[in-house]
Amino acid sequence: MIFILKIEFYTIVLGFEVNKQYGTKIVTLVHGDLPLVLEESKNAKSIPKDSLGVVLALKTEDIHQTVKKLKEHNVEFIVDEPMDCPPGKVISFRDPFGNVLEYLQFI
Repeated sequence: MIFILKIEFYTIVLGFEVNKQYGTKIVTLVHGDLPLVLEESKNAKSIPKDSLGVVLALKTEDIHQTVKKLKEHNVEFIVDEPMDCPPGKVISFRDPFGNVLEYLQFI
């Protein structure tokens, strides 16, 4: 049941669609041309909240509207407001698994 609730974060909050369900622990999602596979694993090691690594960034046309939607779903933000970055503006947040994700608006 917990895995299903985490899938809902990706579908309801981030706008992905379920492409294919492979049992109760693995699902393929799509967002436009972007495929994403989520798999629940009891053996996964906990990711420290301050660790650095690869971050999945999704494109948005209106970062302020996107932030408003994320706030409506009580998403945990890394920073409070969108920040300037070389290609435009970015906001970082966590998914229900603790992974860091970003929305990026190109300017």
